[in-house]
Amino acid sequence: MAKDKGLIHIYCGENKGKTTAAVGLAVRSFGSGFKVIFSQFLKTSPSGELVSFEKLGIKVHRITKPKGFTWEMNEDELKLLKIEQDKLFKEVTSLVEGDGDKTILICDELIGAYAGNHIDREMVMEFLNNKPKNLEVVMTGRNPGEELMEIADYITEMKKIKHPMDKGINARKGIEM
Repeated sequence: MAKDKGLIHIYCGENKGKTTAAVGLAVRSFGSGFKVIFSQFLKTSPSGELVSFEKLGIKVHRITKPKGFTWEMNEDELKLLKIEQDKLFKEVTSLVEGDGDKTILICDELIGAYAGNHIDREMVMEFLNNKPKNLEVVMTGRNPGEELMEIADYITEMKKIKHPMDKGINARKGIEM
């Protein structure tokens, strides 16, 4: 369901590739003169792209608390997580100017936050359904669900054929993180 120029992208699937694809598109867009608004949901640990973006002058918007995996969080931490995710989404969407011309909003792991009810789903859908007409939006994460897939213009699923984790090899700095 195309909307003028600005389209909605989903990078989903298991394991490696979703953030990598979004980072690549951010760099391409930045090199073509786009304003890049890059945000990371559900991620508090540092990763290699943060340093690269800093060198390019691209600010990465992310939460700093609570730390850890959602399945290890207690009830209070999960409540705090939702509050922080909602604040982050409001912050990054408020940075879009006018009709979003030459702007790309990348929401890394927004799909995971959405699927896990760690963000106000109604707020997310309201924004996506009424986004500025020229704004390009990219979302990454697992299990996007019908609601998000329906409004997307691009859906790319990363499919694991083989992965080092299958052999017990942990994520390596600069490659998987």
